[in-house]
Amino acid sequence: MTSLIPYFRSDNMNEEILISVTPRETRVALLEGGVLQEIYVERTRRRGLVGNIYKGKVTRVLPGMQAAFVEAGLARTAFLHASDIARTPAELPPESEHPDIRELLHEGQDLLVQVLKDPLGSKGARLTTRVSIPSRFLVYMPYGSGIGLSTRVEDETERERLKGLLESFAPELAPGGYIARTAAEAAEPEALRADMLFLNKLWDNIRAQAEQAKPGALVHEDLPLAVRILRDISGERVRSVQVDSAETCARMRQFAEMFMPSLSARITEYAGARPIFEQHVIEEEIGRALERKVPLKSGGHLIIDQTESMTTIDVNTGAYVGHRTLEDTIVRTNLEATQAIARQLRLRNLGGIIIIDFIDMTEEPHKQAVLAALQQALAHDHAKTQVTAVSTLGLVEMTRKRTRESLEHVLCEPCPTCEGRGSVKSAETVCYDVFREVLRAARQTDALELRVLAAQEVVDLLLDEEAVSLAEISARAGRPIRLQAEALYTQEQFDVVPI
Repeated sequence: MTSLIPYFRSDNMNEEILISVTPRETRVALLEGGVLQEIYVERTRRRGLVGNIYKGKVTRVLPGMQAAFVEAGLARTAFLHASDIARTPAELPPESEHPDIRELLHEGQDLLVQVLKDPLGSKGARLTTRVSIPSRFLVYMPYGSGIGLSTRVEDETERERLKGLLESFAPELAPGGYIARTAAEAAEPEALRADMLFLNKLWDNIRAQAEQAKPGALVHEDLPLAVRILRDISGERVRSVQVDSAETCARMRQFAEMFMPSLSARITEYAGARPIFEQHVIEEEIGRALERKVPLKSGGHLIIDQTESMTTIDVNTGAYVGHRTLEDTIVRTNLEATQAIARQLRLRNLGGIIIIDFIDMTEEPHKQAVLAALQQALAHDHAKTQVTAVSTLGLVEMTRKRTRESLEHVLCEPCPTCEGRGSVKSAETVCYDVFREVLRAARQTDALELRVLAAQEVVDLLLDEEAVSLAEISARAGRPIRLQAEALYTQEQFDVVPI
């Protein structure tokens, strides 16, 4: 399923959507009970690719990885695994569950592919040939079969009703499979049938364009973020949608009137004097979501570190000392941390492998209570999560499905000074680097003096605590050393210039 926006599961109409639009960027904030839970950012220069359909060409087949590289007109070559290739029974005999990738693809082959995951870090996009096209109530899978239902439609009577309706409509339409989305719950039969007809016509159009397109061409692009969120939310749970652009507001209302009339009246244009995100303190929340340290109400805190391979979350009591025993203090902090962790995972859109270092607990019932609280807090997350038991080291390992870049990767870039290390050399370390470079330069030049250009902090240290060492180095070099502070130099940057 190519849906980007989550289905929410709160019981009351306590959700709000705030949309901030600028010429080349759209930001969507989803609030539950007035508290920011998720942020989505879409920029014209770097729109998300999930759900887009391309005409691709296989450039390389990798038998050892059971995968292939596909040129689809993206910035980097995309990746297609054998398990993501749609196959007919004729192409996949029953006795061959895992066919060789070379039996399915060959270099130079053209094929229709859909983006499963956006490019992440240094990795290209992940593709599939199992195309799925979402609409308001349904997801159509042209190469699939049968009828499926969202697990979030829990009422058995409603599940039977939906399945019966879709099965009765399917024979008159093109072959393929259908999945009823959560929004289909209580939908009128004609609305479901209209959705099926729309999806079939859209697929016919996509196929026609694909036949004429050249490899690397975009065949079908998903809706823009502001409209896509209306398609993917459960409108009955949304109290209001506010957007600060008249043009975007009009387009959203038009879409809502066609597919979800009950929500149309709740879509309003924001006309306040202050920017919409500033008015609702969203800008401050975004700023805090980019920090390593997350304070807890009790006085404890989380430390969140994101790397390319995994994310680590450390729970600390901080200033919280409790009122009873040490174990009680630890358990209370860990329980509070579970709620904060679940929110931060959604807010920062952290995915992949996540390691949580809760404060060590000695009693097994306390460990199970914290684990249960974490799983309950994660139940509201739209992304699929899997949590393991507390390990012998006191760590909780979990995974969260990742289909797009995290908030930090969307809004930030590696520090040019530390190059993503998160730290820089100390002024003292740079001083010793300077000494070595001076001696090296002295052996390679006959200059009368050497001038050291460095940051003010380094120059100050050389003139103060390292003054004696500087004199010794000058004597070994056999020539005077002049210091010059450069305001634009970072602490690690310096030059030794023969004069």
